[in-house]
Amino acid sequence: MHIRGKVAVVTGAAGGIGRAMALRFAAEGAAGIVVADLDGDGAAAVAKEIGERAVAVQADVSVEGEVAALASTPFGPVDLFCSNAGVIAGHGLDASDAEWGTLFGVNVMAHVYAARAVVPGMVERGGGYLVNTCSAAGLISCPGDAPYAVTKAAAISFAEWVSIHYAGKGVRVSVLCPQGVRTGMLRRGVEEDHLTARAVGASGPILEPEEVAAAVVAGVEAERFFIFPHPEVPEYVRRKADDPDRWLAGMSRFVESL
Repeated sequence: MHIRGKVAVVTGAAGGIGRAMALRFAAEGAAGIVVADLDGDGAAAVAKEIGERAVAVQADVSVEGEVAALASTPFGPVDLFCSNAGVIAGHGLDASDAEWGTLFGVNVMAHVYAARAVVPGMVERGGGYLVNTCSAAGLISCPGDAPYAVTKAAAISFAEWVSIHYAGKGVRVSVLCPQGVRTGMLRRGVEEDHLTARAVGASGPILEPEEVAAAVVAGVEAERFFIFPHPEVPEYVRRKADDPDRWLAGMSRFVESL
C-alpha cells in the first residue's frame, strides 16, 4: 500500500513514534490523518503542524467505544489504522493486578478494538491495512518489565491471527518491532533507572522516531508483516528459534550483567 491519497488513523500520536508517523504520512501525501491520543492537547498540536488534512481526537484506546469512534473520520473510510499507543509498567513479579490490567487494555485490547472497528469495512471495500506497534520485546522478551513483554507478545500473536484470517480478503497487517527509540517512555525509564531502560541502552543503537516512521512507510509499501527498524532484531529472533535453551541462558546472563 502506498500512503498517498489514503486516510490514516494513528493512536498515541501526540509524541514519539506516533507523532513521527503522522507527520511522515502527511509528507507522503495522505488524504487525511486522525491524530489520536489520550493527551488531547498534544494531539491537537500535532494536527496543527499537519494542517487541514489532519484532525485531533482525544481517545483512551483501552475503551472500545472510543477506538470505534476513530473509524468515523471527516475524510472518509479508514485505509490505514496504526494502533501505536502503548504503556510500560517497569515491574516484574511485583507488578500489581491493576498494572497487568492496564497494560493488557492498552497494549493488547486496543489492537482488538481497532480490528473490530475497521476490518469489516475494509473487507467490504476490498482492502485495507493495520499497523500494530508491538516492540521487539514481543519477540525476544525484555529484562525487567514482565507485563510489557507479555502484552507485546500477545499483540503480535493477535496480529498473526488477523493476517491469517483476513489476508485473503485484502486486509494487510504489519507489526512494528523496534528496540530503543528516543521517546518520552525511554527517557522516563532512563531517569528512573529501570532495568528495562538499561537493557535497551545496552542492546543496540537508539533510533530517532523519524527513522522508525521511515521504516513503517517502507514496510507498508512492501506489505511486510514484520517491520524491523533495528536490523539486529531479526538476528536475535533467529538465534532464539535456532537454540531456545542457549538463548534463554544468554538472556539470563545479560540480565545479571545489567
